[in-house]
Amino acid sequence: MSRDTPVRPDPVPRGAARKNTGRRPRRATRTEARNARAAAGFVLPFLALFGLCFLAPLGYALYESLQKTERTGPLGLGGQEHQAFAGLANYAHALSDDRFLAGFGRVLLFGAVQIPLMIVLATALALLLESASARAVPFFRSAFFLPYGVPGVIASILWGFLYVPGISPLVKIAESMGWSIDFLSRGTVLWSLANIVTWQFTGYNMLVLIAQLKAVPGELYEAARIDGASAWQVARHIKIPLLRPALVLTAVFSIIGTLQLFAEPMVLRPLASSIDSGFTPNLHAYSEAFVGNNQQAAAAEAVLLALVACAVSFGFLRLAGGRAGERG
Repeated sequence: MSRDTPVRPDPVPRGAARKNTGRRPRRATRTEARNARAAAGFVLPFLALFGLCFLAPLGYALYESLQKTERTGPLGLGGQEHQAFAGLANYAHALSDDRFLAGFGRVLLFGAVQIPLMIVLATALALLLESASARAVPFFRSAFFLPYGVPGVIASILWGFLYVPGISPLVKIAESMGWSIDFLSRGTVLWSLANIVTWQFTGYNMLVLIAQLKAVPGELYEAARIDGASAWQVARHIKIPLLRPALVLTAVFSIIGTLQLFAEPMVLRPLASSIDSGFTPNLHAYSEAFVGNNQQAAAAEAVLLALVACAVSFGFLRLAGGRAGERG
């Protein structure tokens, strides 16, 4: 062999090549394991809180709803004894209670009127404040959001002073003009409650919608203005369609909150004789548990309320998604 002939390296066996190619480096494996442990460290606290604060109470309520209490001894004064299983008797009792069912109908009517009104008002405020360029915009934004920082109990007390005849300046102004208004009568108390809820949560929904508008690229607005679109056309054809995800989110939260209506009628109950213990489903369940001392029936009503809230919320999401698909 001459010096000019190149020396070829020995060929690598095919089996060895396959073996080295299929083997993963140890450093990459350790990095993936470390990342998996870090991800689990972030997720586990959430799962623990979710199980402790949501799944555990829900499971206990479901368990209690399937139990019943029997009193032993003469006249039932000898003590209490929990049966292991009562079947669906508590659910049958709740569904046969006319006052409980009437409360469901009342909050559904409440939501059918109050939620669209609040969403429309929040959308109008968001569009006005997002398009305005005045220096007072932060002030008005904070002023509209401020009622959300007031607890529902305090808000109900404040509005109660404006509703009670004799001390309400609104009633006195109406009487001076020849009008007779009773905000707490059987026919108007539901809408007086709707006014409190609207006053309290419109600013919160407004901020959610403003955050969605801030995420829209400004180039879309500039292109529309260059094409000659007016402010109303920009709002109607660009801003409102892009607000759809936030509108759906606020509507779902409002539906859930409406079905859980409790604090406002509870506070106004001593002031309005038209608000009884079955005015809302939550109020009826509270009365069953702490006035009637029937915790099992209250647990069944709470489970039914949760099921209705899930059904209505997911039904609304399905309806909103179907309409979006048809438009697309």
